Amino acid sequence: MKKLIWVGVALALGVGAIFLVGSRGRTEPKYRTAKVDTGNVTQAVTATGTLSAVTTVKVGSVVSGNVAALHADFNKTVKKGELLAELDPVPFQEKVNQSKAALEKAQVDARNSQISLRRQKALWDQQLAAQADLDQAQANYDSAVAAVNQAKAMLSSSETDLRNSKIIAPIDGVVVDRQYDVGQPVAASFQAPTIFTIAQDLTKMQVSADVSESDIGLCKVGQPVRFTVDAYPDQSFRGKIAQIRLNATVNQNVVTYPVIIEVNNEDLALRPSMTANVTIDVATVKDVLRVPNAALRFRPENAAAMAPTPPPEERAARAGGGPGNQSAARQFGQSAGGGGNRPKKTANQQTVYTVAADGIGDPKPVAIKTGISDGRFTQVASGELKPGETVVVGLATAKADATAARPGGGGAPGGGRRPF
Repeated sequence: MKKLIWVGVALALGVGAIFLVGSRGRTEPKYRTAKVDTGNVTQAVTATGTLSAVTTVKVGSVVSGNVAALHADFNKTVKKGELLAELDPVPFQEKVNQSKAALEKAQVDARNSQISLRRQKALWDQQLAAQADLDQAQANYDSAVAAVNQAKAMLSSSETDLRNSKIIAPIDGVVVDRQYDVGQPVAASFQAPTIFTIAQDLTKMQVSADVSESDIGLCKVGQPVRFTVDAYPDQSFRGKIAQIRLNATVNQNVVTYPVIIEVNNEDLALRPSMTANVTIDVATVKDVLRVPNAALRFRPENAAAMAPTPPPEERAARAGGGPGNQSAARQFGQSAGGGGNRPKKTANQQTVYTVAADGIGDPKPVAIKTGISDGRFTQVASGELKPGETVVVGLATAKADATAARPGGGGAPGGGRRPF
């Protein structure tokens, strides 16, 4: 029995030794990788904006008074000239009556002055009245005529106020806001208070998006726009840029420009004042070589000691010194006479690192020139990358992460790896 026990222990130790040796012999992948592929890349500008009707009119009152009646409410469809509300007409009617009485009195005084003027003229013709009396009669008559005209103007003003006590719809549309109730006083002393807000046509709306000054140069009239609203998070709406306005807004040193986007709203799903998350497609390239953006951010531990493989244009500039290669040499920042082999890195010149498909082995740097980016992938404008090649996008194992995290552990200059 003891012999069997010792045999079992020996077998267990042997199996464990075999697994230990095998695990030490295997090399685990050190890098996370991705394949270089071809596809479409769309560069987009994002912004936020507010939905509104194309034409929105605030209807107010130019006279003061108490609201006597309301003939329109929220969401009601109204026509141009339709009665929306009435102020108490009694004070305005009383002013009209007073103005009519004043006009009648002025007309009576004018007729009396006219009679006096005729009498003075008859006496003047018979040389029985002085010139001063005739002039005074003429002045009295002219003053009476002026008083009549003034009374007519006062009557017209009073009648206008009476008409303005009725609030009329100026356009066809839908009432989206009402701010007064029956019996509430309306004070129009310094400005016309808003009683109703009418949106002309909710089937055609617009988004006013605030685009930053760094992106406004990429926006053009007619570009397609996609946006979402919180009410329908799974639905994408479409539109196009109709206008790029010049009245910039500065908020905490951030400059934004309003971009007006036309939106079709036939189903009336969109409503005024909704917040729109806007995406403007400013550039698109199709069937191009592309790499993940994480590959552009990765730097291995010994990146400073690696010399990237330059693109063909740069190698041609280095190899030749003739006039035909001077422009290419200048493009990569070196002298055409071969005075330097370290080109000046431009904004679109990047370095990626290729590795074997299994992620094992030392990465090799390759210099590329990039184009537009959609946030996930970046276009490869030139370089020696080919579809299907494997590029490094990050470190894979916890051991490698700990090594890179130690001071001086490599990665970007100064040690460590760049976050991605």
